[in-house]
Amino acid sequence: MTVDVPQLVAQAREGRPRAVARLISLVEGASPQLREVMAALAPLTGGAYVVGLTGSPGVGKSTSTSALVTAYRRAGKRVGVLAVDPSSPFSGGALLGDRVRMSDHASDPGVYIRSMATRGHLGGLSWAAPQAIRVLDAAGCDVILVETVGVGQSEVEIAAQADTCVVLLAPGMGDGIQAAKAGILEIGDVYVVNKADRDGADATARELNHMLGLGETRGPGDWRPPIVKTVAARAEGVDEVVEALEKHRAWMDERGILAERRVARAAREVETIAVTTLRARMADVHGDAHLGGLAARVAAGELDPYAAADVLLASLTEG
Repeated sequence: MTVDVPQLVAQAREGRPRAVARLISLVEGASPQLREVMAALAPLTGGAYVVGLTGSPGVGKSTSTSALVTAYRRAGKRVGVLAVDPSSPFSGGALLGDRVRMSDHASDPGVYIRSMATRGHLGGLSWAAPQAIRVLDAAGCDVILVETVGVGQSEVEIAAQADTCVVLLAPGMGDGIQAAKAGILEIGDVYVVNKADRDGADATARELNHMLGLGETRGPGDWRPPIVKTVAARAEGVDEVVEALEKHRAWMDERGILAERRVARAAREVETIAVTTLRARMADVHGDAHLGGLAARVAAGELDPYAAADVLLASLTEG
């Protein structure tokens, strides 16, 4: 069923949650109208501050996200939340519900919360997350919080999608070992040791600070990620996290780094769309007579596989 995209976008700009939900559904479902949607949204984006929150399972990402929503709403900001969850093996949908996770904000018209399923996509995010971020940006959100599914040191895609990346740790959960792994030490702009009322919180913060100092290559004026201790369940330390986020944003603005990050993010998005389109074309020609003919020539030793691939790519791009 086709939708009136201009009307839907206008309603989303007015803050109507149903319109925002419908636009994100069109994104997740890879609707045939997706190109029209993105074209309509493009002039309306660029105003939102995107904050990614990541960390191992159990560190309190959802609680911390909820506490940040409260802090930003207190400052009069409109907030969008994309909570990326594991997928159901049966329906492909998110296993955890957004209203269950952040029920305190469900009735606030200044907050839009959406759970998105990974649907097998690695890296802690949903494949549709970049376009969903665009929807929330165009809908007038001042701040967009993107909470990843629980990730390890190699699943750090959020760093490529956020303006500022927050890495959460907690004492007594093996995070001391986790901190020694290269991945999270390379992506964090702000580090948060949550559940700081537990034994070992100070030790976790010290160890993290030590690991960040090893091989320090930052020069004068470079950003050094702060370490903030919080008890998100009681909203303790959350204002300090917001302060750290605003300082990082100001630091990036002053040096043009924020604009650079957004250009790089757009480049990755364009590349992903191009590669996805190429893969779809590859799927169309799989089993095609042309591919079969090339394969037969490779098997017979008449053509090497790289030359055959060049021929196939040329035919795809021409088509």
